[in-house]
Amino acid sequence: MARAHVELARAEFEEIAAEIKRIAALVGLAIVVLVYLAILVPIGLLLFFGEWWFGSMGWGVLLGSELFIAIAVTAIVIALEVPSRSVLRAILVALIVGVVLAVILALALTNEAWTRVGDSTGVNIETGVRPLAIAVVVLAIVGALLGLLWGVRRGGLRGGVAGIVLGAILAALAGAASAIRFGVGAGTAFGIAVGFGVWIALVLGVFLRHPFDGEKFAARFIPRQTIDTTKETIEWVRERTPLGPPQ
Repeated sequence: MARAHVELARAEFEEIAAEIKRIAALVGLAIVVLVYLAILVPIGLLLFFGEWWFGSMGWGVLLGSELFIAIAVTAIVIALEVPSRSVLRAILVALIVGVVLAVILALALTNEAWTRVGDSTGVNIETGVRPLAIAVVVLAIVGALLGLLWGVRRGGLRGGVAGIVLGAILAALAGAASAIRFGVGAGTAFGIAVGFGVWIALVLGVFLRHPFDGEKFAARFIPRQTIDTTKETIEWVRERTPLGPPQ
């Protein structure tokens, strides 16, 4: 009879285990599907809005990637005890830059300005590429001068040479971008992309201006008050506990 009860219990436990496995498998499947959905929906929305608002899904991928990187960098920098006010100020500046640049490029204001400059100078360059050429040359010269001043201030003559090259290249790229007539969708997207890039750069700049204090950061995870209290308690007990039997 005892053996029969044991066999019955074993059979019931096997059925219960099988039921638990079935439920666990179904719950696991549901979790996997929900995780997939949590990934699919944001990516799908980025592609959809990129195509709808800016005319290309590529803009959705680029802007979404920049936004997520910017948020991740900001979270890490704040976690490393960089002043939140400085970080928020940097983000605000970047957003203003992005909005202003998006409006300017969407309305092709810089392209129109370079076109008028080219028409007024009367240089012998094809009309279609004249704004681009003038923008690249003019801003490259300005960038080289600014780079020279920055480089000399930072590293003397050698720094000045490096500053000229770096300033000229960056300014020429900016000039080329300012001379392009993007259209409303692409111009807006490009301005926002630059704004997100400025966001990342400014937040990293804030972090570099506030050196990381490893000891102070590690102290956040040490129960210093508990340790000090425990030491005081041990000393208090030692003072009141006899060291040996009375003589």
